[in-house]
Amino acid sequence: MLHLELSCPGHVTDGVLELVTDDEAVSSIAVVRGASLRPVGDLVKVDVAREAADDLIAAIRELGVDSDGCLRVEEVEAFISRQALEADRRAPGFGSDAVVWPQVGLRAYGDSELNFTYLGFMILATTLAAIAVVLDSQILTIGAMVLGPEFGVIIAMCVGVVLCRPNLFWMATRTLTIGFAVAMVATLALSAIARGLGWISIDDITHHPETDFIYSPDKWSFIVAIVAAVAGVLSITSARTGGLAGVFISVTTIPAAGNLALAAAFAEWSEVRGSALQLVVNIVGMTMAGCLTFWLQKRLWKPFSNRRAARVREINDELS
Repeated sequence: MLHLELSCPGHVTDGVLELVTDDEAVSSIAVVRGASLRPVGDLVKVDVAREAADDLIAAIRELGVDSDGCLRVEEVEAFISRQALEADRRAPGFGSDAVVWPQVGLRAYGDSELNFTYLGFMILATTLAAIAVVLDSQILTIGAMVLGPEFGVIIAMCVGVVLCRPNLFWMATRTLTIGFAVAMVATLALSAIARGLGWISIDDITHHPETDFIYSPDKWSFIVAIVAAVAGVLSITSARTGGLAGVFISVTTIPAAGNLALAAAFAEWSEVRGSALQLVVNIVGMTMAGCLTFWLQKRLWKPFSNRRAARVREINDELS
């Protein structure tokens, strides 16, 4: 179930109430007249089955609530209600398969912001990856993978493509490009300083058997990127974010960037080329798989949405 809370201008409230009252996927409705001070109007609270939430939100937005008021969407962790259970059963499809696109879009815009926090995590993760290469440590490599924030930006690019939002796509692309560029330049500078101090030598760069997969891309690198992106999209859209940890430690984008910067400090161009290719293979594979997964989700859910719309029309015809 999802909980919708609306701050409605007075002239919109009646239309919203008529809309949610006629929806059999809505289990409970509450109205507090005059409770909203900005905008001046009413507070409406609605519980709706997740399977029907996206269609209902779209209909509410057509009434102008998002432009004249405010619509908040919250996950309901647990509910004890026979009416809610019946509403969930009446809604076609399964809640875990349904995608609430406003939630996905909002997260995508948030992940696409080019801010100091994002750049900080990129620099720290890339630097940690370079240290992992020097120490030939798979554990530190995994830590760098988990720390890197680039996956959310790549997924935002996919959302921009599938939802036909070019501004979001270019915003995410800029954030991803600048983030990797800044992180690699910072890691390159730190690597050069460490080399000058004698903390690392050429042997640390050329002999690291435990982490040589970072600069040795092959067909499996591309396949892993595809599998990881599909798993990541399903985790995000189903609100089962526990699976994201497995995604983060599957792709070697951050380790490749760290090794590229480290190798550049020692002019080891063969490793630079291999790391760059690994980075490109991972990003391209994840972008392609992410776009395809989002598109399939929209395509496969369309029959359930059409079935629900037909059912709503039947109910309205019976009432009229």
